[in-house]
Amino acid sequence: MKTVLIRDIGQYNGKQVTLKGWLYNRRSSGKIQFLIIRDGTGFIQGVLVQSDVSSEDWELAAGITQESSVQVTGTVKEDSRSPLGFELQVEKIEVITSAQDYPISLKEHGVDFLLDHRHLWLRTPRQAAIMHIRNTVVKAMRDWLDAQGFTLVDAPILTPAACEGTTTLFETEYFGDKAYLSQSGQLYMEAAALALGRVYCFGPTFRAEKSKTRRHLIEFWMMEPEMAFVDHNGNMALQEEMVKFVVRTVLDKHRNDLALLERDTAKLENVINKPFAKMTYDEAIDYLQKQGHEIQWGDDFGAPDETVLANLHDGPVFVEHFPTAIKAFYMKPVPGRPEVVLAADLLAPEGYGEIIGGSQRIDDLDLLLQRIQEHKLPEEAFKWYLDLRRYGSVPHSGFGIGLERFVSWICGLSHLREAIPFPRLINRLYP
Repeated sequence: MKTVLIRDIGQYNGKQVTLKGWLYNRRSSGKIQFLIIRDGTGFIQGVLVQSDVSSEDWELAAGITQESSVQVTGTVKEDSRSPLGFELQVEKIEVITSAQDYPISLKEHGVDFLLDHRHLWLRTPRQAAIMHIRNTVVKAMRDWLDAQGFTLVDAPILTPAACEGTTTLFETEYFGDKAYLSQSGQLYMEAAALALGRVYCFGPTFRAEKSKTRRHLIEFWMMEPEMAFVDHNGNMALQEEMVKFVVRTVLDKHRNDLALLERDTAKLENVINKPFAKMTYDEAIDYLQKQGHEIQWGDDFGAPDETVLANLHDGPVFVEHFPTAIKAFYMKPVPGRPEVVLAADLLAPEGYGEIIGGSQRIDDLDLLLQRIQEHKLPEEAFKWYLDLRRYGSVPHSGFGIGLERFVSWICGLSHLREAIPFPRLINRLYP
């Protein structure tokens, strides 16, 4: 008997198959039992009719506990009421391992309880849908980058110096020296871009920010492309093309998952059908002040500011030319305006804030050295980085896209904690 995956069940309409998985739920209606089976690829309803099975199988099914592992054999039947479009007419069932009393019953639980049981919470349909979409987002990003001639280059997680700012570093001892958990792989991608042209890294990054907002994690994953011979405008064009490709891919592959999450897909359709809007930081500050916000020129945006700016449009919006003083040391100034830099944040609509930060990098050795000194960074630790400007410097740009913020926006989640398998928050390191 062929063992199949639930995601492929539609290929076996009218055929007898075997599924291996776990019992998510069971209910009974007289002489019929309904078993919801999951196998990691999906959920399917198995229908057990008392007259069609042995008395042993009927009694066995009636006593199966939630999350027991099972093997079920039956015939695949078309059913328009099912999200899959199919159900299984069960003919034989056996228990592989009987589960103990399962802590996450099919009722409402508090967030803290669910996070304490995150290793089990992942088994629910909602969390499974989010993880499947996350997987597709990562694959789509990599597929697009690979198709554009990018090479994956792995950046180190342990680094000798800060990339984004010295106040958000996790410090560790490194054989008598200090080392830090990476805030970004970008500096290493600049070195790789000057060797290979177009590169990207994808991995975990760490920010020791004492923040409890719904937009922050202590550990998160970031995709960071870097391109030689690409300027600021070319950088934004690549970002837009990539985001549209990823959104289109998710819409093509995950209609059922998005429906389960009650995501308004019309808002995602807008993303792929229109050019992304652009506005300067100057224009943004002017607009916010006219709306009564107390923000001043030179301030960074808060979450309410980003939401107001994004709501001006029904798709993502680039805000560019930020003040030099509030951006990273490596960003190139706008020609003729040294007080602002060739940087842009891409704000997602619907209040999800910044999902991409990018810039053209400084390619002049003297200016970069000056910036390092202004930021009071250890010059010795950046000697190798300065070498990139000594030996064949070129205009180059890059960006970082935070996976969890992107997934939160695509799925319509209210908090990043659901967008990562095991969230690390300021007050949570378990499980």
